[in-house]
Amino acid sequence: MKKNELKQQVTAAIQACLDKKAEEISILEMEKGSGAFTDYFVLCSGTNPRQVQAIADEVELRLKTTGVRPAHVEGYRQGEWILVDYVDFVVHVFSEKARKFYDLERLWKTAKRLEPSELTPKTRAKAEPRGKTKVKTAPRKRTPAAPRRKKS
Repeated sequence: MKKNELKQQVTAAIQACLDKKAEEISILEMEKGSGAFTDYFVLCSGTNPRQVQAIADEVELRLKTTGVRPAHVEGYRQGEWILVDYVDFVVHVFSEKARKFYDLERLWKTAKRLEPSELTPKTRAKAEPRGKTKVKTAPRKRTPAAPRRKKS
């Protein structure tokens, strides 16, 4: 899979987590040779089992619309720690208690922590050709509002 495509998928998963009000979102880029079986971990927390399930559902739904389905899902029924495995990245949705107990950030402390902005591909701005100026268009004219009726 292309690196940009993978980053777009991880970004979509993060946005799904944010849309369902996930807390404490962390992104870990796993080191080559660290024994990790994937490139990225996305970790987040929900405040109760229903929210944990809703976050996992939204991640699956968002990625399914782009044609990507998880290879495996674990822990959905309990709603304490749901693991959604997309092979190249894994989304971990925890309850607050389970997140503190398992502390994956400590376990994978050698992984590089990323901000969501670091995953968005950088686009180059096109330079304006020299000697040419941009053509400005006139602003649209507004039509006057209909007159208000007086109350009787």
